[in-house]
Amino acid sequence: MSETPNNGLHRFAMLLASATFVLIFVGGLVKSTGSELSVPDWPLAFGKLIPSLQGGVLFEYSHRVVAGVVSMLTLALMLWAILREPRRWVRVLAIAAFALVIAQAVLGGITVLFLIPLPIAMAHTATANAFFCMVVALAIFTSPWFIEAAPREETAARVPLAKLAALTTSVIYVQILIGALMRHLGAGLAIPDFPASFGQALPPLWNEFIAINFIHRCGALVVTGLVAWTVARVLASHRDEPRLRRPALALVLLLTLQICLGAITIWTRRAVVPTTAHVAIGAAVLVTSLTVAIRAWRLYGIRGARTVAHTVSTSELVAHRRVTA
Repeated sequence: MSETPNNGLHRFAMLLASATFVLIFVGGLVKSTGSELSVPDWPLAFGKLIPSLQGGVLFEYSHRVVAGVVSMLTLALMLWAILREPRRWVRVLAIAAFALVIAQAVLGGITVLFLIPLPIAMAHTATANAFFCMVVALAIFTSPWFIEAAPREETAARVPLAKLAALTTSVIYVQILIGALMRHLGAGLAIPDFPASFGQALPPLWNEFIAINFIHRCGALVVTGLVAWTVARVLASHRDEPRLRRPALALVLLLTLQICLGAITIWTRRAVVPTTAHVAIGAAVLVTSLTVAIRAWRLYGIRGARTVAHTVSTSELVAHRRVTA
């Protein structure tokens, strides 16, 4: 590619991605401690810029401060990209990220002012994770590796790795939203044991709270299956590519930790630390899967396997014609 890597922009995007992870953790801490409405007004706090930081106010106000820092960093990244990034689509993505973080802030304010309406709370979670994906994608797109990597041919496979990883990422995102719905409905302990459900494979009784809890557990099985498939493909066919192997192995470790945190959350009756960590690590699983998808797309494209298969079949056809001639 003709673009010159901008190491400064890449490092700044990495800083923003790290700050966003902290923001997600602090946001989860607000929910885990029941501090969502500790500050009843917005954008000020009790009519002040800095309120008395006691009790739940400390958690809620800290969340606002970290959100403000992330917003300013996103603004700086957008301006930097507009001025220095030669690729138009990367500049557009940086602008979209800033628009999304502003929308996220507004949704957070509406959540407080209207006493946590479920649709707004869900939208707040959805945009938070979408924004995290955006900034991680920007960190990858601005990396020297992404700019300089040469496209390759992928070994023939029914499903290209980029598509498989993208599917895995999408299902993880949906699973996060199901988990958020469960939390906002207060259904985290609707099934009080784990791995069984009321001591059985299937819950013996049902209501909407038990249903969403059980759906979240089933979703975890689907995510585990897709992650296992994706990682197995990487290790079987792309073991020699560290840019794929490392995030694939990290994906296994993070998912294992996430499942353990989910179990501990139930066993400790939603203790603050494991519950909050469960939210944060879920987001980490999401962006790690996204990393595999983007890097696979950069190396092989989304039609790589089919293209290779077509090339092989064409070559065989030409050889066959030469023999028969």
